Amino acid sequence: MKIFFHRDFLEHYAFDPAAEPGRLEPSASALEKEYPLIEPRAAVQEEILRVHTGRHWQFVAADELLLHTALLAAGAAIEAAETACGGEHAFALCRPPGHHASADSCWGFCYFNNIAIAVRHLLHHNHIGSALIVDFDLHYGDGTANIFRDEDRVRFWHCRESSRFRYLELLEKDLQDKEADLVAVSAGFDRGVNDWGGMLTADDYKAIGNLLAGFAREKSGGRLFAALEGGYNAQALAKNIMAFLKGLES
Repeated sequence: MKIFFHRDFLEHYAFDPAAEPGRLEPSASALEKEYPLIEPRAAVQEEILRVHTGRHWQFVAADELLLHTALLAAGAAIEAAETACGGEHAFALCRPPGHHASADSCWGFCYFNNIAIAVRHLLHHNHIGSALIVDFDLHYGDGTANIFRDEDRVRFWHCRESSRFRYLELLEKDLQDKEADLVAVSAGFDRGVNDWGGMLTADDYKAIGNLLAGFAREKSGGRLFAALEGGYNAQALAKNIMAFLKGLES
């Protein structure tokens, strides 16, 4: 398991809950005890423009610190995706999140759509022919869904189920009829019992990791990567990320 993380993700680049000071420090501290933390490169404009419009680029680029951090987040997702193509799971511990960013607009603390940029990067370079994006954030990844609405090679999964037991059952059931060369995970932890959603436990996140890893082994040659989306209780976030990653390994 490789973890892509840059110290600049700790910078307070905006005034929103995803950019809060102290949000990622517990997660970085916990993960570096278990895994190598690899500093990612920044994405370049060409990679962003495969997903976003020039107008959207200019909107984000108007803030130098925001652009710097957002490019690092997209780069972390790209490097995690490339690692997954080599058969090793990878996780981008990054911010800003991305799944509410559409081609020409964004909201919900997102700016560039990290998962979409990474998946489009793999498709563009013919590293994969298809992808399944699983978004287990509390909130629907409308940006990701919009970007790939007319893309037959990419399928998107999100569930609004409010029962933790039913949620896991639906994920397992819905995976049964899916096929893909790679699994890309929008890993939002704000559905957690100690976060905004008040629902999933650390054991549930471990179970999600286990289900997705099993699917990837069976259907995708083990190719799976994830990038952080939501999760706003810093201590709970660290615990839940660790549980999810342990699930991927079991």
